[in-house]
Formats: sequence, C-alpha cells, structure tokens
Amino acid sequence: MTQRQKVRFAVVGLGHIAQIAVLPAFKHAQDFCELTALISDDKQKIDEMTREYKEFGIKQSFSYDQYDEALRSGVFDAVYIALPNDMHLDFARRAAAAGIHILCEKPMAMSEDECRQMVDAARNKVKLMIAYRLHFEKTNMHAVDLIEAGRIGTPRLFNTTFSMQVREGNIRTQSEHGGGPLMDIGIYCINAARYLFKSEPIEVTALSAASTDPRFREVEESFAAVLRFPGERLATFNCSFGAADVSTYQVVGTRGSITLDPAYDYALSLEMKVKSDDKVEHVKTPKRDQFAPELIHFAQCVINDETPNPDGREGLMDLRIIDALRQSAKTKQTICLPEPELVDRPDASLVIEKPGVPKPKLVNVVSGSK
Repeated sequence: MTQRQKVRFAVVGLGHIAQIAVLPAFKHAQDFCELTALISDDKQKIDEMTREYKEFGIKQSFSYDQYDEALRSGVFDAVYIALPNDMHLDFARRAAAAGIHILCEKPMAMSEDECRQMVDAARNKVKLMIAYRLHFEKTNMHAVDLIEAGRIGTPRLFNTTFSMQVREGNIRTQSEHGGGPLMDIGIYCINAARYLFKSEPIEVTALSAASTDPRFREVEESFAAVLRFPGERLATFNCSFGAADVSTYQVVGTRGSITLDPAYDYALSLEMKVKSDDKVEHVKTPKRDQFAPELIHFAQCVINDETPNPDGREGLMDLRIIDALRQSAKTKQTICLPEPELVDRPDASLVIEKPGVPKPKLVNVVSGSK
C-alpha cells in the first residue's frame, strides 16, 4: 500500500446511491483511490457502469454469490458497501475476515448489537468507516465551529425536520431491509444533534405515526422524538416519508441562532443563516461532491494507518439511540440511555471541498423519493 499510495475499491451494490453519487465521486478522488471492481447481481448494471466509468479501468466484476471469491481475488483493498441495511453486517464481517477494509453506508446496521459485531470483526484487522458525508461538508462543519466559538452563546435547543414523499414499493418502505423514516432520514437528525451539541443524549422520548396510505403497510409514515442532552439541552426532530420535501435545522443559543435550510441535501446548495445579537449573516455553499471527501479521507487513513473519523463507534452510537427511540415509541415511555462511549467529534478540520458532479446515467434504478 505504501508503495502504491492508492487504495483500490470495489463498490458493493449498484443501487441509486451508488450510481447517483458514489461511482461519480471516484473522479474527484483519483489521487488516493482507484475503482477496480463492481459487485452486483444485475449484469446490465455492471456492464453499463463498466462502460460508463471505463476511465477508471475497472478490472473485474462479481455477483453477490461470488463475494467471497471477490474478497480473495486481490483485485481490491477496500469495499464501499452500498447495500440494503440488513446486508451490511454480513458483507462487512466477511470483508474483515478477508483483510479487506470497509467503508459502509449508514445506517451502519440494523441494531446496536449488529454494529458491535461489525466493530469487533474489524478490530485490529482492517479499517472501518461509516459514510457520514456531512462530517466533511463545509456548511455543517462551519455551524459546528461557530457554536464552539460561542457565536450564539450557549446552545440550548436543536430542532429539525427532514421529510420527503417516497415512492410506493421502494426499499425504504420495506421493514425486512431496515426501511422507515427513522432509519433512513431520522439518522441525519440524530447525528446532527450529536455533532452540534458535541455530546450524547441521556434520555429519549418518541412517537411514531401510522398511515392508511398503502406505501406504509410495513413501516411508519412519520416519526418524532425529543432527546435530552447533558446540561438540560433538548433536541427535537420530525421525519416523514409522506410529507413535502423539507431538510432544515435550527440551533438556538442564549445569544442567537443558526439555521440551515436546506441542511442535509447532497444534490443542492446548502444555506445557513446566523443570527447573533443584532447581526444577521447569510452563508451559501454551492452544490459540492459530498462523497469524494469520504473516499479520500478513508483512503488516507488506510495508507497512513490511521483511525477514520467517523469510525464504527460513530455508527454504533446512532443505532444505540435508534434502538432506544424504537423502544420508547413502542412502550410510550421515556427511555434512559447508559453511559455513552467516547467518539471523536467532527469539525471543520475534516472538510474537503470538491466540485459538484453532473447527473450521471442511471441503469435500472430510480430515486426513492418522488
């Protein structure tokens, strides 16, 4: 690795997120990354993606049944796992056993227990990173640094809404694959509260909202929660698969507030308004490639033998909270959380800026949202 100074990747799963964002990101990550293999059960996807990205020199492709063969092939050093949530644990564990480094989409797995199994499988063997793209995004990390600098005084409240209209039959509505708004988009709300407050919640209260809409036969339509953080700080969020597109959050401090609208998108420019005392500042970040920075950071950690930030503990902490939220919604009770594990907090030192990518060709996939 030190001689080659590039990490060779296989992208596992060629669904919408892989095609719309992950594969195009390799163009901006070529100084540290090579795309050398594709793994999918859809031969048409593999054939057309291989032609579409022939500049990367993809050397081989494999089906899911050939995954163990692929791991032994010597064609790649790391996998980018872009599979349904319920497949993350199995594919990550097998990669770790084969000595292949793992960059895994979020949510990390289906539960805290599965996350722990992934962390244990990777420990002292391979690098494990979870794909929290906003940890490398300028606007969100600028908000983190402004709060840390006291720009809005002491942060007291965090409120966020993330919603969209999801297509009927999309995998996001299938419970067996870990669907539902809490897992898919609520995780952004939870993670943002944690990196903005630089702390972990000590108790949570949640409600889920069902629907007669046939899209939501297996999962709730909407989910809402309140998270209590140390210092009597409160974070509230609403997420929904049956409401108009909204992606916004606000942090309210003792002297001002920070609002991002949109906050979580990767296909749009992000905008921030900072109110501090009597001053108002507007900041707009043009559309950027938010996936290449993940690849670059991870590759650098592999090359330099450093721990990625965010690593598996970050993904585990979010699933720990999600498990508690599910329990609260089911029992109609507030759930206290145990003493948290220590994790490294993201800040502007992680920011890597790359230009936005044009919309790529898509094969046998459509966006999950309308």
